[in-house]
Amino acid sequence: MKQIILLFFVSFIVSGSLRAQTIIRDTELESAIKAWASPLIVAANLSPESVNIIFVQDSGINAFVAGGSNIFIYTGLIEKADNPQEILGVIAHELGHISGGHLIRTHQALRNASYEAMLGTILGIGAAIVTGNGGAAGAISGASQSTAQRNFLSHSRIHESSADQAALSFLQTAQIDPEGLVTFFSKLEDQDLLPQTQQLEYVRTHPLTRNRIDAIRTRAQDSSLFKKGVPPQWTKDFDRLKAKLRGFIYPQHVELTYSQKDTSITALYARAIADYRLNKKEEALDKTTQLLNKEPHNPYFLELKGQMLVDFGDIEDALPYYKKALKYAPYSGLIRTAYAHALIESTQDNPDILTQAITQLKKAYSTEPKSLRIQRLLGTAYGRLGQEGKASLHLAEEALLKGQKDYAKQRAQTALKDIKKGSADWYRAQDILNLITQNEEN
Repeated sequence: MKQIILLFFVSFIVSGSLRAQTIIRDTELESAIKAWASPLIVAANLSPESVNIIFVQDSGINAFVAGGSNIFIYTGLIEKADNPQEILGVIAHELGHISGGHLIRTHQALRNASYEAMLGTILGIGAAIVTGNGGAAGAISGASQSTAQRNFLSHSRIHESSADQAALSFLQTAQIDPEGLVTFFSKLEDQDLLPQTQQLEYVRTHPLTRNRIDAIRTRAQDSSLFKKGVPPQWTKDFDRLKAKLRGFIYPQHVELTYSQKDTSITALYARAIADYRLNKKEEALDKTTQLLNKEPHNPYFLELKGQMLVDFGDIEDALPYYKKALKYAPYSGLIRTAYAHALIESTQDNPDILTQAITQLKKAYSTEPKSLRIQRLLGTAYGRLGQEGKASLHLAEEALLKGQKDYAKQRAQTALKDIKKGSADWYRAQDILNLITQNEEN
């Protein structure tokens, strides 16, 4: 899960609050919650492949939809949740906004952007990414930035009630206990009594009233699924996910959260990650070995061991762990990308290893088409192989995802000079130029 802090991130400092916003990419986190949410997505008459659930490292409690069928969830919301049902209740509500078409004013450029660029734009300070206006970001500050962000994300009370009812219908159809929707909103029940400036972000963008909560509670309690709970495996996975997040984000607090008397795998997981984040090499590697002794086929424990070894400088030793992790999680584009990165870092000029890394990255791209990291690594690998045209093409792809149109255009034009005319890569470079021209005209 290197991508949580070290690789898969882009931070934006919000003017006035000085709070870093970070996209978190992690296979275990995404796979578990997407698996839980898939029946809800189907119940909303949407395809699970068309809905993306993106996690933002932020202590605030918030979730929102932007850039199409993209649900952004803050880690603070996961930390505040007591069980999977509460997370699913929030996801069901956000699906209600998607199915209800409550976000039709989204800028078209967001649909072609990376998640990092989307987040920056949503926060206001990323306006330059989409508009190409270098002064746009600096023009948004303090209260005006906060107001602009809130106006972009806010829903009317009518939309909120509609999303509530849709959420309860989706939960019923998916045969998921609706209690989590009730208990989550109950935690926020007193927020409507506070001045707006003191309310949690979720309440500021999702107007909440006691009448709304009462209506949700009444209908949820009428459901035959109320208080039925969820599969035990979901609860087990949820506890591990919280442990993982705590270890990465709050490593110094792990010992306070998980006492030494707690010998569970969940507690050991949190401690191993915390030691790694605190640069305690021997302790971190030892605890990860203990995890693998307990669950030798766990791809996330294998990935963690590989990640630690890379960061501690033992890249060659990391490769077998990544390779084995892929054996048990063959469809993980994130783990495959991390493996490819380790391959590239293990050599400077070995063409066979670089070619192997490129193969892995192309496989990863099929599941991670918005990954900035894949494009950057492909550019690096092709550059080391001396294939400057292909390197420029992937740097153009990366710039396009970032919304850096001028640089993307420049790199695509460079690529066309070195790539064989009529090849698939040549046509892709042309496509990039055409897409930029179309965006400029719209």
